[in-house]
Amino acid sequence: MKKLLALLLSLLLLATLMVGCKEETPSSPTGSSIPSEDPIDVRIAGLKGPTTMGLVKVREAAEKGTARNNYKFTVAGTADEITPLLLKGELDLAAVPANLASVLYNRSEGEIVTLAINTLGVVYIVEKGNTVADLSDLKSKTIYATGQGSTPEYALRYILTQNGIDPDKDVTIEFKSQPDEVVALLKKGGNGIAMLPQPYVTVASNNVEGLEIKIDLNKEWEKLDTDSMFLTGVLVGRREFVEAHPDAIAEFLDEYKASTEYVNANPEEAAVLVEQAGIVKAAIAQKAIPFCNITYIDGDKMQTALSGYLKVLYDLNPKAVGGKLPADDFYYEK
Repeated sequence: MKKLLALLLSLLLLATLMVGCKEETPSSPTGSSIPSEDPIDVRIAGLKGPTTMGLVKVREAAEKGTARNNYKFTVAGTADEITPLLLKGELDLAAVPANLASVLYNRSEGEIVTLAINTLGVVYIVEKGNTVADLSDLKSKTIYATGQGSTPEYALRYILTQNGIDPDKDVTIEFKSQPDEVVALLKKGGNGIAMLPQPYVTVASNNVEGLEIKIDLNKEWEKLDTDSMFLTGVLVGRREFVEAHPDAIAEFLDEYKASTEYVNANPEEAAVLVEQAGIVKAAIAQKAIPFCNITYIDGDKMQTALSGYLKVLYDLNPKAVGGKLPADDFYYEK
């Protein structure tokens, strides 16, 4: 009888252990009970300039097959090439001028979200000659420039206005569609003044003898002591895509931040990747990177900086931001 009782107790204990094992949730190799999202295809576009230079390490990883997702990159000459593709859903993410992000948000009725700031002020006044030492010297001058209807134009207009210079009466701003056109004008001979972004300032300096940086518009903005920052570019995404793939977006942003840090810390090596991306030659990129103000800012700091910048532009000209300031859902929260 004792043997039978012991056998029954042993069987009961075994059954209890088996039930406990069945109820335990198996864990993934990483210790999480929920597997991460499988790699997905992500279509990314950027412009030939600093807003895309910070992406080159991610692009290299994608080409080597070591990136966390399948990234397909497109580098465009103008924002007009990117905008329709993004709005039609043929792109998922794009590096664009800061004010254009707001314009696209309004045009799409909120279907564009900003993920991060990628470039601070990179615009400079350069001169072949010796007539410009400060902003006041620009009066009665002709300034060749790019970026009409975008960040460079609005920044120049704001800075001039705040320094008592009427951009419509006191100076003549002659816009060209591409920085290369401005460089060609400066190269023709004689003196000339231009507003150019990096890396085209470096391109111009290498091609135009005697050309020098006279005014750093980023520093001029800082002198105004506003509650904003002078911003050039941001990374945006289609809201539908971003909300459908939160894991992939988080992974990409981690890679993107690391890429910007790599570019700033390793200009010589990064310059090779910049040339491979079709942005500018490596020799130019290496010289330009320290002046390109490539960065990565997200979260609350991004919203504070970008909203302050857009408010400055809105007060200057509401059309600069698409007619109205974007709502809070314009700023991505992890």
